[in-house]
Amino acid sequence: MPTPSTPATQHQVEHEITVSAPADAVYRMIAEVRNWPRIFPPTIYVDYVRKTEYDEQIRIWATANGEAKSWTSRRMLQPEQRRVNFQQLVSSPPVASMGGAWIIEEVAPGESRVRLLHEYRSVDDDPEGLSWIDQAVDRNSRSELAALKENIEAAHLASELTFSFEDTVRIDGRAEDVFDFINEAGLWSERLPHVAKVRFEEDEKGLQTLEMDTVAKDGSTHTTKSYRVTFPYHGIAYKQITLPALLTLHTGYWTFAESDGGVAATSQHTVVLNSENISRVLGPDATVADAREYVRTALSTNSRATLGHAKAYAEALARKTG
Repeated sequence: MPTPSTPATQHQVEHEITVSAPADAVYRMIAEVRNWPRIFPPTIYVDYVRKTEYDEQIRIWATANGEAKSWTSRRMLQPEQRRVNFQQLVSSPPVASMGGAWIIEEVAPGESRVRLLHEYRSVDDDPEGLSWIDQAVDRNSRSELAALKENIEAAHLASELTFSFEDTVRIDGRAEDVFDFINEAGLWSERLPHVAKVRFEEDEKGLQTLEMDTVAKDGSTHTTKSYRVTFPYHGIAYKQITLPALLTLHTGYWTFAESDGGVAATSQHTVVLNSENISRVLGPDATVADAREYVRTALSTNSRATLGHAKAYAEALARKTG
């Protein structure tokens, strides 16, 4: 363990990639953190803690070396330089400190270089912890830059392949009870007929891993795995990391809003279709419109079924206490 007079060892690394897109467009995608779960595979959810025009504090939930972690960062935006500096304010062990910058440079008309800088150290300068961070930073940086390149360069298809929708059910009960039903996903195999098996973990309060086997109308079983972030008693955000063949992205949000003595419970989905698999899954004549309708119907059917059981659960409790 270093003594107080020993300077902490800061490790510096840099990753970069070239993107066939204007530098300003790349900067905007990096600066707007609400879209990060759609852009960067490790990111589960991002929320603003504080925000001004050029200085913001955000909380990030993401995976690192297959583990879900959360931390709070400060970001300083410099749009004229196309630079975003960041510094973790609250890190998760084995990280003691972490900072860096995104720098976007125009190398030619319509072509940009994205540089991702990191500077960090491990708790107590532990070599094993440092090795873990080295691997996580390298893996996540390469993944983030590759995803950034892919998403921006495929932007001309995004409007057709990316879409969002939601389903809302009115419940005569308390938001807390509806939240509890969705939050207690470890009990879903007992509470939801379309869920055959559940593997549920919550190692960190409010950060959950949910893997479940769901049964489709034709009797087939599908396994999905998601990371979830909970905000009692008003919302649960999630990102699905094992995806069916028709999707390359699926994020969502459950919300529970009390009004007029009841609750509006909503399930929101954002998906990106995998255009390469449409004909294989739905037939040679299937179109993107067909795939959109198929996916929306499948996801809405499960969401509305879950909300229906949450409604019965919360209203039964309301009758008992009323």
